[in-house]
Amino acid sequence: MAHLEQLFGLTGQRAIVTGASSGLGVQAARALAKGGADLGLVARRADRLEALAAELADEFGVRACAAPADVTDSAALAAAFEQVEKELGPLDILLGSAGIAELGRAERHKREKWDRVLAVNLTAAFESSQIMARKLIERGRPGRIIHISSAIGSGGNPVHRAVGYSAAKAGLDNLVRHLAVEWAQHGILVNAIAPSYFPTEMTVDPEIGDVRADQKEIMHRFTPLGRLGREGELETAVLFLTAPASTYVTGTVIPVDGGWTAW
Repeated sequence: MAHLEQLFGLTGQRAIVTGASSGLGVQAARALAKGGADLGLVARRADRLEALAAELADEFGVRACAAPADVTDSAALAAAFEQVEKELGPLDILLGSAGIAELGRAERHKREKWDRVLAVNLTAAFESSQIMARKLIERGRPGRIIHISSAIGSGGNPVHRAVGYSAAKAGLDNLVRHLAVEWAQHGILVNAIAPSYFPTEMTVDPEIGDVRADQKEIMHRFTPLGRLGREGELETAVLFLTAPASTYVTGTVIPVDGGWTAW
């Protein structure tokens, strides 16, 4: 266990997680807490953040705080970083998981839908990375930036008509690569995780409490493992990219997709 702690332990590290009120953001926050990191949680729904902060503190013995903010509001996003650092101390890790999808046929897709998706999934990822990198560079500290991308970032979506989401995730993948190149000299490692379909608030139909059967059939067909992701299956990728021993990994997009991108 001591050897595992040396490889993967995050005790004494401080992380900020955006999009931490639901879905894969919650799973990523839990992974970091399991590693021993203290956590600042950012999203719009304060009640969910506060509940998750209390849960993580109680279950894993870490410090956790809620910093409600709309990630598309530059001033609010910067203020959330400041609040977290005031409560926890200087940040070491950014885990960006804020994301939305707007549906509609591409030829009829409204500009406002496109703008909203790019604002949350791409522009906010860039701005949060900027804020984090400036802090690290000013302090002369290394650090980690990880964004939750998508298997859809490397190809079209056979399940949902979500042209803005596909474009934003493809942009996010290359944003990660570019920032990794620019910030390598500062010891800032920038990577992404690209999951395929997991049952989350974004994919589950609230009327039936599950992914719709017709959509699930397509998801299974495009996944060599023949199923959706399960809770907890994202956690090892998060811990790998934040691990103290993973200091030679940057500019990568790691699939956690059941083989979706292996075809």
